[in-house]
Amino acid sequence: MRVRVSVAISVFLLCCIAVSAIAVDALWRRTADSNSRLLVATLDHQITETVRNEVAGRIASAEAAFGAVRTIFLQNVIKTREADKREFVFLSQLQAQPSLSWVAFGWPDSTFFASHKLGDGELEMMEIYLKDGAWTRRVDRYKVVPGDIEFYQRNFEPTDYFVTDHAWYQQAIKADAPAWFIITEHPVATRAAAAFAGPIDVYYKRQGVLATIVEIDRLSRFLGSLSVARTGAAFILSSGGDIVAGPDGAADEVHGADLGGHPLFGIARELGQRLASGAAASEAIRVRIVDQGVSYNVTATPLDFLDWHVAVIIPEAEFLAEIDRTTARLAFTLLALVLAAGGVSVLIAQRLLAEPLRAVAEDLRAVENFQLDQISRRRSWLVEFDKLSTALVHMATGLSAFAKYIPTDLVRTLVTEGMEARPGGEMRPLTILFADVAGFTGMSERLGKDIVPVISGYLDLASQAIEAEAGTIDKFIGDAVMAFWGAPRRRNDHATAACRAALRISRALRDTGPRDDAGNALTVRIGLNSGVALVGNIGSATHLNYTAVGDAVNVASRLEIANKLYGTSIIMGEEARKAAGADIIVRELDRIAVYGREGGIAIFELIAMAGEERPSWIGSYESGLHFYRTRRWRDAESKFEDTVAARGDDPPSRWMIARCRLLQRQDPDDDWQPITVMESK
Repeated sequence: MRVRVSVAISVFLLCCIAVSAIAVDALWRRTADSNSRLLVATLDHQITETVRNEVAGRIASAEAAFGAVRTIFLQNVIKTREADKREFVFLSQLQAQPSLSWVAFGWPDSTFFASHKLGDGELEMMEIYLKDGAWTRRVDRYKVVPGDIEFYQRNFEPTDYFVTDHAWYQQAIKADAPAWFIITEHPVATRAAAAFAGPIDVYYKRQGVLATIVEIDRLSRFLGSLSVARTGAAFILSSGGDIVAGPDGAADEVHGADLGGHPLFGIARELGQRLASGAAASEAIRVRIVDQGVSYNVTATPLDFLDWHVAVIIPEAEFLAEIDRTTARLAFTLLALVLAAGGVSVLIAQRLLAEPLRAVAEDLRAVENFQLDQISRRRSWLVEFDKLSTALVHMATGLSAFAKYIPTDLVRTLVTEGMEARPGGEMRPLTILFADVAGFTGMSERLGKDIVPVISGYLDLASQAIEAEAGTIDKFIGDAVMAFWGAPRRRNDHATAACRAALRISRALRDTGPRDDAGNALTVRIGLNSGVALVGNIGSATHLNYTAVGDAVNVASRLEIANKLYGTSIIMGEEARKAAGADIIVRELDRIAVYGREGGIAIFELIAMAGEERPSWIGSYESGLHFYRTRRWRDAESKFEDTVAARGDDPPSRWMIARCRLLQRQDPDDDWQPITVMESK
């Protein structure tokens, strides 16, 4: 039996629309208020965690540099008075830790030596000592160029800076362990900084104090780069009420920095006064501060460093004003709807079939959102809607497999291979590639949001190279790329295809890829490894990831990291070398024991594909490697030097030369093995 719905809908619509309008308005107001407060809390948490991680990273960098230099002194690898070696160690730590500003050493006789980072492109080495009866400061300045530093200036000038006069030094020289200090006076300027300083004892004799220093104005620049809503800001406060760092290049206001130009400085200062008055606690505090008629949401969260707190200040109007305007517009719209409903209800009932149409609209929205499990058969007296509902159910069934796979091209391949969308996998021979951009962390910190076109250009080139060789892109993690060959389609030349893709990525970045903030081509580090791995749908019954796991995958990841040690671009494991065979040109680099895996494996640098010219210097390097492994270290050193001369420069050869010289001095026992142990993941 089929009837018209116009009569029923007309009566029902008039009764329900007024009640619905009131309910929607009330629900909207409540939901909007709740969402705005949740949004503020979420933003507070994100900014706080970002600052916490930044501070923790800088602390870790300073402590790691201190530990490295301290170990060198304690082990008497170099003596504190050996100027050339000491200068090399200090410079290397300054370059290895981008957030570090100073590495310094002071002796009890007031002699002082330090490496100081003037900026991202300039360094200086200074020494304060007694010369011809007068205290003199010698300053050597260097420019940082790709892969090296260049000396360009030396100055001598009188100085009245005596490190032994400063409280932090006096406390550190008497201490048993290193500790953090806030210092302001430096040999060149007055500037707030955090110093990790402690005594250095060699053979139970106290030599002096070592300090690794992070200037606080770097934290201020970082805070200034944060986007806190449209006009909000983040500050770092001490529990004593001082502003330690903030936007506009802020350092501790007690030490002379002028923060008064920032519009939220007064709010930060008022919060600091509350902290100083005892409002600070071990947990975060939230307060509402009104200044000149403007309300601010302010959160102060303790940091795990000294007595610092992160203060996030957000004007409430940025979240509530637009919501109030939208609520008012909604109320007027609903009122107009109630007034108009009486006149149009009959027309709506006549021209629309309310319930079937609503049901179909909901199903279409579910399809649009890929919420395919919400679609079910909706029977109707109307033939057209009954057929449409049936068609939607069939469409949802056909699309259900695609809802569990990303990207779509991988889904097409999996469907072609006949694999079901459920957890499971199989062991297959694969070749896995891991790629990562060298120096990406520092570059992203420098560029901020401008890193987006750089990383997008790099990922585009990497994706094109991998897809050109029919590889499967597993995932992107920041600037890291994981891909593999041999699944879902089986192929015997998976190692050769992976090698071609790796060379494509490296050469494309060098020739046509995006440039960093200095205008230089990005340097990519790639690890390749072959082996049997578990590949398939990994995940739950509702969300899957087609990926590969196993020892072969882990080794590929470690080989990518090994490039940093050897200064290379593409390192491959011995299984990948065997699988590619005569299709590639390589040189054997070394044997390494990767982190978390017992035993050593041979590693190779991928140079070119077969058919390209084989460099002549490969022979001299591999001869040196043979002498190295047979403990003929002088002969090995000579061969590696020949390689450097033939190539112009060769980071792996320089690395091996250093190891040969060290072994000549140490003369290891008969249990020594020519295997390099990687200490990190």
